[in-house]
Amino acid sequence: MTAWVYASVRAAMWVHDLVRELAVPGQKLEDAGTGLADNLAKVSDKVDRVPVVGDDLTSPFERAASAARTMADAGADQQALVDDLALVLAIGLLIVPIALVLFVWLPRRVRWMRRAGAAARLRTDSAGQDLLALRALTNQPLRKLKRIDSDDVVDAWRRGDNDTVRQLAALELRTLGLRGS
Repeated sequence: MTAWVYASVRAAMWVHDLVRELAVPGQKLEDAGTGLADNLAKVSDKVDRVPVVGDDLTSPFERAASAARTMADAGADQQALVDDLALVLAIGLLIVPIALVLFVWLPRRVRWMRRAGAAARLRTDSAGQDLLALRALTNQPLRKLKRIDSDDVVDAWRRGDNDTVRQLAALELRTLGLRGS
C-alpha cells in the first residue's frame, strides 16, 4: 500500500512539473514585455529632453511602453494560470489514491487489527480456544472443515476433543493471519 501511495505522489509531482513547463512561454513573454517597456520608457525620457518638440514625440513611446507592460502582464497571467492548472491536476491525481487509502483500506485494516487482536488474546486460554473453534465452525468453508483430522468435526468439538478444538482454533487464527497457539 505504501509503495502504491508513493508511486501516486511521484506521478502527481511529475504531472505538476510537466504542466509547469507550459509556463515557460509566459515567462518569456513577461520578460520580453518588461524589457521592451523599460527600454521604451528610457527612450521616451531621452526624447522628452529634445527642445521644442520633445513633448510631442514622447506620446507614442509612452503608449508603446504601456502596450509592452500589458504584454508583460499577459505573460504573468499565463504563468499564474499554468501554476493553478498544475496544482489542480496534481491534487486531482492524488485524490483517488488517498481516498482509497482513507475510506477503503484503512477501515478494513483497523477492522482486521481489532479482530486479530481479539483472537490473539483468546488463543492463550482453553475457553478462548473453544470460542475460536466455534468461530471456525461458523465462518470457515466446509472444504476447510473437512480437512480437520476428525470423522465428525462438530461432534468432536461438542465432546470437547482437545485436538479438534486446537485444529479449529488454528484454522480460524490462520484466516486472520495469525499463528496457532
